[in-house]
Amino acid sequence: MVERRELLGKELTLQMGRPIRYSPKEIDTMATRANFMSGVAVEELADIQLEGQAGFHRFIRREALGVVFAIMPWNFPYLTAINLVVPALLAGNAVILKHSPHTPLVAERMVEGFLDAGLPEGLFQFLHLSPEQADWVVRRPEVDFVGFTGSVSVGREVQKAAGDRFIGVGLELGGKDPAYVRTDADLGFTVENVIDGAFFNSGQSCCAVERVYVHRNVFDEFIERAVSISEAYVLGDPRNSETTLGPLVRNSSADFVRAQVAEAVAQGARKKVDESQFPWAKPGTPYVAPQILVEVDHSMRLMTEETFGPVVGVMGVDSDEEAVRLINDCRFGLTASVWTRDEEAALTIADQVVAGTVFMNRCDYLDPELPWIGVKDSGRGCSLSRLGFAHLTRPKSFHLRLNP
Repeated sequence: MVERRELLGKELTLQMGRPIRYSPKEIDTMATRANFMSGVAVEELADIQLEGQAGFHRFIRREALGVVFAIMPWNFPYLTAINLVVPALLAGNAVILKHSPHTPLVAERMVEGFLDAGLPEGLFQFLHLSPEQADWVVRRPEVDFVGFTGSVSVGREVQKAAGDRFIGVGLELGGKDPAYVRTDADLGFTVENVIDGAFFNSGQSCCAVERVYVHRNVFDEFIERAVSISEAYVLGDPRNSETTLGPLVRNSSADFVRAQVAEAVAQGARKKVDESQFPWAKPGTPYVAPQILVEVDHSMRLMTEETFGPVVGVMGVDSDEEAVRLINDCRFGLTASVWTRDEEAALTIADQVVAGTVFMNRCDYLDPELPWIGVKDSGRGCSLSRLGFAHLTRPKSFHLRLNP
């Protein structure tokens, strides 16, 4: 698949609108994750030998579950799928992949790639399904585990569909991920990375930065730098190499983002980016201009509910304690980031933050060596890392008396 990265990247741009300058890189990152999980699989899936009882051989074996049904989204279609497909196959399971109707070719290309690499035919298959058909598959007795990445509302439906049987369900759901900028942060580095974390992929990332809390001592400078960076984006046709901000996946998504912004403005928020500089951003189209809003608070949906677009709200805070309180005042808990030169302060804050991952001086990133976890409405379960095989296997105990 890496050898076909340019073709796969072009197809990805045509399916979901990510600028062509970025799309092929998803294939490279996919390969990095797959190679890591492959590299640790033999050790992590090996029998666990127990010692200490003469005359007995005791060990724990990790057995495959059977059939894994993977329901995957369009926003990072190769990456989200590989997180489940590769460890599931390595653990000995068969996999059926149902991909988003926005990115159907991704499922087909992944199966083609695995077959070309020598995977036995039938062990990894794709199905193009309606929501009703997917619900039917979840309920089938042949399915032993369901992995879903997507919205909270659909995640609840998947959970209900699987609820009649005692099978595992992994849910990687939404986020409203915060960034906290302390007064000692390197502002040049911080602003550039926070804005990229907010606007990359047009903000259509589960772990995109959607709300920022900035110490009041550096608030004005942060906003000034953030606006300058935002206004340098090039919004336009994603097939053009100069485009850095493409369309949202569909018109209704853009309408939702525009409505959320308008609602916040009606409640007292102020826009800081001049949208007239982005002529492609028009009502009735999937194109949305990057936007920073100030004078926001948690009475606004913009600061508490998913936006999934190139928009971020920025609030001033007076202390670490206030930042932690606001960060945790949310029904999501996927990632959070702290921007500071003080590692001890970052760790103190991280211990108090309710999230699956806490970053210091980085954001919107997934390290395959670390478990990817959500809490609260961001889901449940664990993918990637050495821990990522546990939910795709069942432990079986062997207790053998020798020479009775």
